[in-house]
Amino acid sequence: MDVFMKLTLKKVTVTPIRQNCTILSNQLGRAVIIDPGGESTRLAQEAEALHVEAILLTHGHLDHVGGAAELKRLLEARQSNEVPILGPVKDDLFLLQHVEEQAASLGLGGMKNVKPDRFLKDREVLSFLGCEFEVAHIPGHTPGHVVFLLPEEKIALTGDTLFRGTVGRTDFPYGNERQLLEGIWERLFCLPDETIVLPGHGLPTTIGEERRHNPAFQQ
Repeated sequence: MDVFMKLTLKKVTVTPIRQNCTILSNQLGRAVIIDPGGESTRLAQEAEALHVEAILLTHGHLDHVGGAAELKRLLEARQSNEVPILGPVKDDLFLLQHVEEQAASLGLGGMKNVKPDRFLKDREVLSFLGCEFEVAHIPGHTPGHVVFLLPEEKIALTGDTLFRGTVGRTDFPYGNERQLLEGIWERLFCLPDETIVLPGHGLPTTIGEERRHNPAFQQ
């Protein structure tokens, strides 16, 4: 567990695909959960002492959203209030509607299709935990992929756009390498060097490190 200024971060790695689900909480015990890809019961237990305000999704791939519907049900039953699922951009709807089919083809159980309570828009600002979460639409890995930026805390939750030493895959029929690289350069590499990058897989890094050394940008 790591503490970033007024926020506490807990990374929970879920599913055989080893996806990083992030639980962000504040000193008042309020939380948001980003990309619950699976193992919903376990995630609900990890957040047992917290009041979850929302579930945020970066994109529609099953390893990032497969546990969202069930986690929402578990949290709402426990808290007796709505826990909205927000994001990504609507362009990922076709992925969210076929999670169960994709999971079955990979032999993964327990994942469910997702119907967000609201899709997000580029550059809108969400208010949770006493912080501002800026939405940056960065397509390329998927058409509707978003990144959540917390400028005051210098945190970027990048999903499958930017990783430590690499970038997200674009070899899907709907992928676009140019969009992805341009989006990272224009929307992420403008952030302060010390901004912590929390990716959807693997270890954290910083914006400065990736701007200087990420092989995808070394010409």
